[in-house]
Amino acid sequence: MRNPLSALDVPTVTDLAASSYTKSIVAGTVGLLALLGVLGVAFPDSVAGDLAGIVFSTGTAAATIRIAAPIVLAALGGIFAEKSGVINIGLEGLLIISAFTSIYVAFVLGDAGVLGGPGLLVVGFLAGVVASTVLAFVFGVVCIEFKADQIIAGLAIWLIALGLAPFLSTVFFGSVNTPGIGARVTWHYSAALILAGTAGSWWTLNHTAFGSHLRAAGENPRALDTVGVSVPRIRHAGVLLSGVFAGAGGSLLALGVGRFGGSGETMVQGKGFIAIVVYLFGNYNPLGALGAGTLFAALEASQTRLQQLGYGIPSTLVETIPYVVVILVLALVGKTRLPAAAGEHYETEE
Repeated sequence: MRNPLSALDVPTVTDLAASSYTKSIVAGTVGLLALLGVLGVAFPDSVAGDLAGIVFSTGTAAATIRIAAPIVLAALGGIFAEKSGVINIGLEGLLIISAFTSIYVAFVLGDAGVLGGPGLLVVGFLAGVVASTVLAFVFGVVCIEFKADQIIAGLAIWLIALGLAPFLSTVFFGSVNTPGIGARVTWHYSAALILAGTAGSWWTLNHTAFGSHLRAAGENPRALDTVGVSVPRIRHAGVLLSGVFAGAGGSLLALGVGRFGGSGETMVQGKGFIAIVVYLFGNYNPLGALGAGTLFAALEASQTRLQQLGYGIPSTLVETIPYVVVILVLALVGKTRLPAAAGEHYETEE
């Protein structure tokens, strides 16, 4: 008897077109970087030389990784959720709550003399992941069990975290901005987690039974139900993984700075929404999300140093560069093929 899930492993024409498109974008980006490098070497005193010095500097690379960590990791989590059929636009909220929790726990334990150094950072990191996962669990129950509108529920998660984290910071520390914890996570650890998370996600989605079930839950949940696999259980797992990955990203963001900033949009500053753009642009491929997230992070890291070149370019104009790129990406996401059952509720057959 033919396995009803086997059809999901066959790439469609749309899949192949989107994959080819993404490869073209990546090739074009690599080509532009190579051209900039050549021009920088050939004309070191030119604008190209200045730009090459910024783009290829160690400082920019480190800043790129720190900025990319919450974006790429949250994007990986978003892939798992949406691949399973649940659209989680509350990634921003998960980043916020994990960022605050990681700093709060690290500060309390450090201030009490219980832990210090690496141990303090590890426990703070894990606390942030737990907080994000718990909030994702609540989101999953509301959307999967009570069949609430996923978009509205995701916005609610964001708004709750946006108000709750600064409020708790004010209650415990007297300000929306927490004190510093002293110890910080270096960019090397962020890079390792980004690469490990991307590789693990790609392998899980493409070479495990769980990955096949996850894709089926988002593409053809009826087929998954037919072979005896619980669709709600798989969807809950996808949502929980979005909490784990976003929690890791939010914790790295805060622990890399050593404090939580709750002013305005908080220190997260829309990175969760950028993560959504990133995984759409990457066509739900962890490798594509890594590339897109790193590209945005590199633009963000470079624009801060571009303001120091002295060419008279208004700083406000330079600051818009990464977001202009995001708008362009949004205009191109028509190449992305969303999972067929994403956002749809499913009634399990008895």
